[in-house]
Amino acid sequence: MGIDLSVIWFVIIVFATLMYIVMDGFDLGIGILFPFIRSADDRDVMVNSVAPVWDGNETWLVLGGAALFGAFPLAYAVIVDALTIPLTLMLIGLIFRGVAFEFRFKATPEHRPFWDKAFLGGSILATFCQGVVVGAVITGFPVVGRTFAGTQLDWLTPFNLFCGAGLVVAYALLGASWLVMKSEDPLQFKMRAIVKPLLLALLSIIAIVSVWTPLLHEQIASRWFSLPNLFWLLPVPVLVLLCSLWLWRSASSSTSLHSTPFVLTLALVFLGFSGLGISIWPWIIPPSITLWQAAAPPQSQGFMLVGALFIIPIILVYTFWSYYVFRGKVQHGEGYH
Repeated sequence: MGIDLSVIWFVIIVFATLMYIVMDGFDLGIGILFPFIRSADDRDVMVNSVAPVWDGNETWLVLGGAALFGAFPLAYAVIVDALTIPLTLMLIGLIFRGVAFEFRFKATPEHRPFWDKAFLGGSILATFCQGVVVGAVITGFPVVGRTFAGTQLDWLTPFNLFCGAGLVVAYALLGASWLVMKSEDPLQFKMRAIVKPLLLALLSIIAIVSVWTPLLHEQIASRWFSLPNLFWLLPVPVLVLLCSLWLWRSASSSTSLHSTPFVLTLALVFLGFSGLGISIWPWIIPPSITLWQAAAPPQSQGFMLVGALFIIPIILVYTFWSYYVFRGKVQHGEGYH
């Protein structure tokens, strides 16, 4: 039995996407949380908590996009064609967020509010568009032959927009739990208070998506609610509830490890991401094209895999090292610019 390169590349793309969601999620979440924090000093602490690492986090987005282009060119062509508008808006949001990130530290006091608003707006726009893209991938794309057969506004549906709003809440929760770990009172106290309503909102969103998605696709309903699949997949919602209860308790207790809320939020993100993967497998362009049908020739995938196996460990090492070097709490008046 030979090695299935398509599955290997699918795993690499899923891993890169998950790493991006986890790492860029909390720093986008920090921008989303700006309206809840009025103090300029506290906002500086929020931004300084990710200043050494935020731009490196987006490496995973580039890796995932490049891997999709090289390993599954049909999927790349269809997705980019179908989602040109939200993907373009996402990039605009990331650009605004990045520029504002650098300029807010160098701006005069009268210009600082403008860059704070740009940081907030860019973070929300990028996050919302990423959620729309996720929703559109779940909904699927009409494909005739090997080309996208829909319109440029097919992504504009209530489900996709709801997924966009849901990801804003998820990233905000990631940002709040990250700041519980990285900040001290009074900012940490504010973040602990924010974690609870965000957790309730996220659980509501997960419940709605869990009901809405099977209603959209009969095959997804069959995947989750037929026997014996129901028993095999039951641990996913059970673990979501257990992690949520633990997160609620850890947010309420100042004596628990400050890293616990962030780790549990990561677990919730992973479980949600796993649920989506279970729903659409093995379709890379739902509801009709599998990852094998969209795959590049094995020679191309094998050639790329050599480079990927070389570069991914390097990315992991420097990512780990940067987080290790800048571990610990961020104090008022300290920063890395």
